[in-house]
Amino acid sequence: MQLKNSLVLFTALTAATASARLHGHERRHHHDKRAVATTTTSDVASVSAVPTSDSSSDSSSSSPSVEWFNHPSNGQYSRQGFGGKTSSSGGGGTIFYAGNVGDPWGSNIIEVTAQNASQYKHVVEFEGNSSQAWTVVFWNKIGPDGKLTGWYGNDALKFTLEPGETRYVAFDDDTQGGWAAAEGEDIPKDSFGGYSSTWGEFDFSSSTNNGWSGWDVSAIQAQAAKKPVQGMKLCTHDNQKCSTITGNAASVVNAYTEALKTVNGIGGNEQNGAIRLSANILRLSFLQIIRISFGGPGLRAGAGPSCGFLVCKYLYTTVSIHFIGLSFST
Repeated sequence: MQLKNSLVLFTALTAATASARLHGHERRHHHDKRAVATTTTSDVASVSAVPTSDSSSDSSSSSPSVEWFNHPSNGQYSRQGFGGKTSSSGGGGTIFYAGNVGDPWGSNIIEVTAQNASQYKHVVEFEGNSSQAWTVVFWNKIGPDGKLTGWYGNDALKFTLEPGETRYVAFDDDTQGGWAAAEGEDIPKDSFGGYSSTWGEFDFSSSTNNGWSGWDVSAIQAQAAKKPVQGMKLCTHDNQKCSTITGNAASVVNAYTEALKTVNGIGGNEQNGAIRLSANILRLSFLQIIRISFGGPGLRAGAGPSCGFLVCKYLYTTVSIHFIGLSFST
């Protein structure tokens, strides 16, 4: 694959991820200048906010009239519910590159309905396949203070994913960040206040990476903080590219662990265009992971490891899901 240009972008992203997980005096230095945590409350974009082609559709139907992973017939994606777009800064190829963080901060990440999801360019479906409720928190790589502090108590979006529940989140172009997920009402934190559970990392339509998008699952942050590793699986909606890790990292497929933090090419990536991902939050068994890897009948069986080395190397290496462009390996 000709990913030369993308590599440059992801390298910067990877470097940023490494900075996000600095150790010793370097990490403390960044910690000292963190801003006060910011929490953003977001409403779910309703049907009224994003008109559908059939406003009179039967609301009693158990499934949306248009599949969430489809695309607008006119090719024009909605920005309803997003805030203003911020200009990129920090310079491409550096760990301090800042894409669109939303104006106000965090308004580039919003929850949408199943009926409206197809109207947005980048969408992730979250499925609660655990018997317990999970807390899921989203953030931008760059925090409200303009530094690499996004995951230190800041919430662009936060919700509780109940057992059997499905929710949808839309991301604006040039958004780099991640989400953390854990059972219960709180996300575990490290000694510096950083989210230290299974992470989902992403970089959507990166302006410094020629429009490439990337994602992955990671356990780096949790393992570095000596916290439990939750199971998570992140795939394209058609299961062609997957990144999966089981509870306690018993089995890892195309995903990051602390031991793999310097390895490039883990996760998934796409060149240009809309992204449709599905995140399963649960504790996968080893047998399910095997089935996933080889395309068997396991839960959402997929193609297993498949990722362009360009995109993946810049993801934040953390827990269950790495965000492309955020994973900066060290």
